Amino acid sequence: MLSFLARRGVQLALVVLGIAVINFFLLHLAPGDAAQVLAGEAGSATPEYLAALRKQFGLDQSLPVQFGVYLGNLLTFNLGYSFRQGMPVAELIMQRLPATLLLMGTAIGFALVVGSALGVAAARNAGRVADTAISAVALLFYATPVFWTGIMLIVVFSVWLDWLPVGGMVSIEKGYTGVAYLQDVLLHLILPAATLGLFFLAVYARLMRAAMIDVQGQDFVRTAVAKGVRPGRIARRHVLRNALLPVVTMLGVQVGSVLGGAILVETVFSWPGLGRLAFEALFQRDLNLLLGILLCSSVVVVIANILIDLLYTVLDPRIELI
Repeated sequence: MLSFLARRGVQLALVVLGIAVINFFLLHLAPGDAAQVLAGEAGSATPEYLAALRKQFGLDQSLPVQFGVYLGNLLTFNLGYSFRQGMPVAELIMQRLPATLLLMGTAIGFALVVGSALGVAAARNAGRVADTAISAVALLFYATPVFWTGIMLIVVFSVWLDWLPVGGMVSIEKGYTGVAYLQDVLLHLILPAATLGLFFLAVYARLMRAAMIDVQGQDFVRTAVAKGVRPGRIARRHVLRNALLPVVTMLGVQVGSVLGGAILVETVFSWPGLGRLAFEALFQRDLNLLLGILLCSSVVVVIANILIDLLYTVLDPRIELI
């Protein structure tokens, strides 16, 4: 276990460093910079003002010099300074990261549990009306754009029924504390988590259905049936655990997609997370902040995949960590 974690730690560092280098050069290929955005907002900015801004931000230096400064900062765990927000990038990210992790964790948990349950129900009723209905609903969620799902949920549950808040993370004006604050956050979380989770729920339901049907036809399952093992035990110990392996594999692949989907969802619901911050940084040409968010996102994805590898050994003890 320790050797596995050590190897994965080295791989994590190399992968994150490679992503950071690629992100740096890709973002600097885009036209414009933060100085131009600030000068444009000033209205009648002079060339001297623009040059002063570039000197202040270090944008007047050559690209290799900027790259060297960026790498040097990374090696000292310094993500730089956001001149647009007037704060260190690391501090900004730490303020927004919990909201994004809460949204992602809730959406993935909802999609995984409900999607797997629907897939199991569809497999156990393969070819019947329940299977057709679940497959049709899953296809509907899969084919519907995430932002459209979010807007429809707002129209139905916030505007027509007035059950849930339209957006944000808390009702700041009410000043809740303690349990009331947690309840308020959960109410605000329902719609964005459902919006993000419904798409992935459809993926897991279809994948779980296919995996269950495949495993049910394996020799070891037929042997268990011939030995008279109870159907419930066969479903839990033999079929479900093996059918979960491809679902868990897909979960590891889709962590990055969930993070990307969070940008849309956070924008639609005004959720104060990293996705919305990245959206603002992109339009403000705040490259330091955008690089920091991309780096943090890549670390989250890599760590999630290491946890997925560990989960394999729990589901199937025959799998070795190498």
